[in-house]
Amino acid sequence: MGMLERLRKEWFILGIVLVIAVAKWEPAFGGKGGPLKPEISITYIAVSAIFFNSGLSLKTEFADSRLHATSCIFSGDINQSGWWE
Repeated sequence: MGMLERLRKEWFILGIVLVIAVAKWEPAFGGKGGPLKPEISITYIAVSAIFFNSGLSLKTEFADSRLHATSCIFSGDINQSGWWE
C-alpha cells in the first residue's frame, strides 16, 4: 500500500490530527471573538447540523410510524395546554 493510498484510507484520522495541531498552535482562532465565532457557529449551526444529519440517517420505517405519532402527541399536548390558560 502506497503512501497516497494510505492517506486516502485514513483521511478522517489525519483530519482530526490536523485540526488538533492547528488548535494547539493558534488557540485564538476558535476562541471567543475569533474568526470562527464559536458563540454563534457552535451554539446554532453545529447543533442544527448534528440534529439534521441524525434525522437523515433514520430509517424511513421508523420515521413514518413512531416520529409521526410522537409529533402528533406533542403538538396535541401543547395545543391542549394552551386552552387552559
